[in-house]
Amino acid sequence: MSEIPNPFRIAIIGGGIGGLFSALSLNWHCKNHVQISAYEQASEYKEIGAGVGIGVNAAKLLYKIGLGERLSGISGNTEGFWITFRRFDTGEEVVTVREELAQKFRNSPVQRAEFLDLLLAAVRERGAASLFTKKCCKHVKVYFLHPFNSFMRRTNCRQRFDNHVTIIGCDGIHSALRSQYVTDRPIYSGRIAWRGPVEVQSIAEGWRFPTKSVQWMARDRHFLVFPISQNKLLNVVGFVTKDRVELGDLKESWSCTGKLTSTPSKWLLNDRDPLAEWVYEDGQVVLVGDSAHAMLPYQGAGAGQAIEDGYILSRAMQDFFKSLPRAQKVQETTREAGDIYEMQSPDMRGLTFDDCMPLVKARIESRMKWIWMEDIDAIYDAARINLRGSSIS
Repeated sequence: MSEIPNPFRIAIIGGGIGGLFSALSLNWHCKNHVQISAYEQASEYKEIGAGVGIGVNAAKLLYKIGLGERLSGISGNTEGFWITFRRFDTGEEVVTVREELAQKFRNSPVQRAEFLDLLLAAVRERGAASLFTKKCCKHVKVYFLHPFNSFMRRTNCRQRFDNHVTIIGCDGIHSALRSQYVTDRPIYSGRIAWRGPVEVQSIAEGWRFPTKSVQWMARDRHFLVFPISQNKLLNVVGFVTKDRVELGDLKESWSCTGKLTSTPSKWLLNDRDPLAEWVYEDGQVVLVGDSAHAMLPYQGAGAGQAIEDGYILSRAMQDFFKSLPRAQKVQETTREAGDIYEMQSPDMRGLTFDDCMPLVKARIESRMKWIWMEDIDAIYDAARINLRGSSIS
């Protein structure tokens, strides 16, 4: 990763989809301003092989940061049909959701492991972030011993960041960062899921549906399949309602396996209550993805939402570096100040010294007021209201 003079330092906690995409998007939008470090608790950056949906909106963002063709290279193709919903007993169609074939971006179901490898390779190729493993975040404390030095405390160690640091929590549904600011816990949804891949070739001759994305619905259970890995694999998920007393010692895990011959993974499905805010410590800590809004998989939106979070965050950071209206105004008017002090501004030329004095007085008074005494929160709130109004109009 190349050195950046006086960089704005960013620490990403968590090396999953949300964390790596955030690093890539921040690097894409703010490359000459930020220095990013990513911390993963495992010994390597790795996902298991279950499928995950990357919706049209999220796929579009991959294209925007130059990764669209790579995404297409690993995704399943739903061939114009997004998904068909059917009765479990007769197979009769209930409704089919179709894609707009004219659009460039499409629904892109992928294998988690392949998608994470794609992101990881891009991070390394672009030098988007310094990558660290075996760093399990238990607690973060931001404090200052000097105006230009801040610290982040991690498990059994202390990592020093010179200058400013922003901490992005991408550490999942059991986020340690979230637990510092919110006292809630993951909530059991009442369902478990069995997941595993099946080779499409093994069922090709018997497949009689117009798309390989199908969901069969029954009371207390439903069954979903969709293609991944360039249609070489079919991701299979069976959802079953289970009362908590029936769970036994089952815990939420991506590696728990069942007893069937195909050894699918067995998942306990949890989510968390919505948060009123995702930003803490006066903007130095922000939660992204499942850390902020862990959601159930029934709309295939969790990964996409994490991608959207990272993209919006990077756009906001880009605006911060590219367009700082107050700082720009101070910078521009500082040049004018010299002309005012020496009565060289255009409207003072040709006037006597005494005639210039009232003009100089008025401008110095107004200038000092807005530079030194304006309410910064009020300025920000006004800008936000104006932005909201312009987006509506």
